[in-house]
Amino acid sequence: MDVKTLSEVIANQGFPIALSILLIFRIDRFMQEIVLAQKEGYRQILENTKEIHNTITSLNQQNREYYSLHFSEVQKELVGVKVELGKIE
Repeated sequence: MDVKTLSEVIANQGFPIALSILLIFRIDRFMQEIVLAQKEGYRQILENTKEIHNTITSLNQQNREYYSLHFSEVQKELVGVKVELGKIE
C-alpha cells in the first residue's frame, strides 16, 4: 500500500470516524445535562410536595383545635339550655 492510497483511506474513512466520535461526546454531554436537570426537577417537586403536606397538616390541626373549642362551647350552651328547661318544667 503506497502513501497516496493510505492518505485516501484516512481521508475517506478517518473524517467520518472522527466526526462520529465528536458527535458521541457531544450527545453524551447533552444527556448528562438532561439527567442533571431531571434530578433537579424531581428534587424541587419533592420539596414542594413536602411543603404542601406540612401546610395541609397544619391547617388540619388548626381546624381540629377550632372545632374542638367550638364543640365544647356548644356543649356548655346546651347544658345551660337543658338546665333552664328543667327549671321551667
